[in-house]
Amino acid sequence: MGLLTRPYLIYYINMPLTAENAALQIQDRLKDLQRLIHQIDEERRRSEANVNSILRAQQSNFPPQKLKTLYKTGLQDASHEEATIRGALEKIQEIRNIRNERRVAARNAGNKEAIRRGALMKMVQISAQTLPLFVSKPGEKVPPLCGATPAESNYIAKVGDNVAALVKGVEDDENWILAEVVQFLHRQNKYDVIDIDEEQKDRHVLSKRKIIPLPLMRANPETDGHALFQKDTVVMALYPQTTCFYKAIIHRLPQTATEDYLVLFEDSSCTNGYADPLPVAQRYVIAYKPTKKSGGGGSGSVSSA
Repeated sequence: MGLLTRPYLIYYINMPLTAENAALQIQDRLKDLQRLIHQIDEERRRSEANVNSILRAQQSNFPPQKLKTLYKTGLQDASHEEATIRGALEKIQEIRNIRNERRVAARNAGNKEAIRRGALMKMVQISAQTLPLFVSKPGEKVPPLCGATPAESNYIAKVGDNVAALVKGVEDDENWILAEVVQFLHRQNKYDVIDIDEEQKDRHVLSKRKIIPLPLMRANPETDGHALFQKDTVVMALYPQTTCFYKAIIHRLPQTATEDYLVLFEDSSCTNGYADPLPVAQRYVIAYKPTKKSGGGGSGSVSSA
C-alpha cells in the first residue's frame, strides 16, 4: 500500500468503547508508536552509514560489483525505514480513529460539549493539516477520496465523517455546508447529518445526491500531482473562517505535501468578478455542483457569506 496513514482501519472490540477502554487502547498504541520511533531512528542511522560507505566507494573507484552490493544494501535499508515510518503513521491514525469513535459514542450518549467559534475554526484547520498523506509506490493507483479523486458511486460515508451537505437556507435557497454524518438510513437511502457549526447544530436528513464525502487523504504533489484539481478548474471550496462551501476557481496547485490550493472565490464586488487568491486545504476543495438558486453556497458570490 502507498498510504502513509490508512483511515480504513477496523477495530475488533469485544466491549463498548467507554472512556476507560478508549484510554487503554490509545495507551497500547502509544507504546507501539514509541517502539517504532526508536526503530526508525536506528534504521536511519544504519542508512546514513551505508550512504557514507557508498560515497567513499565512489570516490575511491571501487569495483562495480562492490558498488552494486552497496547500492542493493542501501535500497533495502531505505525500504525497511519506509515500512517502519508507514507503520508508525498507521498507529497515529489508529489513535485518531479511536478518539473519534469515543467522541461519537459520547455524543450519542447525550454528552454534548460546547465549542466556541474560534476553537471550531481551529479544529477545522487542524483536521485538514493532519489529514493522512497518500504517497504512491511505482505503478500504484491513487485510491478514491484521495485529493480530487471522487468516491465510488456505492460509497457510504462513515459515522463521524465530515461531508459537504446541500441544505436549504432561510430564503429557500440551497447552500453547501460542512456537516458531520450522524448515521446513514439504509431503508431511505439517506444521510442524517448535523451542521458542524456550533451556533447552528441543525440536523438534516438528506438524499445521497445532496452529500459529497470529503477527501480522506491528501494527494502528494511530488508523486501524485494528477490526483489534484488542475489550474482553472471550477470547484467548491470552504471559505476561510466559515463552514460554507462556495464556487471558486483553482489559481495555483499545492507544490508540496504541506501546501494548500490557492483559489479565486467569486465576488460580485470585485472588478473581474473574483476576490484575491486565498489558501484552502485539499480536504475542503471538492468537485463543483450547482445549486437550484444562484446566490447560495456552492454556486453564488462569496460577498454574501
